[in-house]
Amino acid sequence: MAVLVSFDIDGTLEAGDPPGPVTMSMVRKAQAHGCIIGSSSDRPIPVQQAIWDRHRIEVNFVSHKQELPDVKTRFPAAEYYHIGDTELDRQFALEAGFNFLWMDDGHTEPWINGGTDQN
Repeated sequence: MAVLVSFDIDGTLEAGDPPGPVTMSMVRKAQAHGCIIGSSSDRPIPVQQAIWDRHRIEVNFVSHKQELPDVKTRFPAAEYYHIGDTELDRQFALEAGFNFLWMDDGHTEPWINGGTDQN
């Protein structure tokens, strides 16, 4: 079963404002490894989708971070990760039953390498 990876945008992805340490190449690598990928951010849904479109990455979902429980219901997966840069990201992820990773820990790509929960 696949791993689902949800990315916050601002402060997390290099395409965010401010830019974060998780590169679009890392997102593509996760996708190439069969991960279910998307974003869960405070940004409006069309703005999130426009970022993915601009980088030519076809995502499985875009949502607000408070909608992570809905994402989990829609996409059965072996593991769930949300990568973010704020305590609010962490709170929403843990409440939804996701593993949470701080954006600086994303460079280890635990969703590919079998990492553990980084609460």
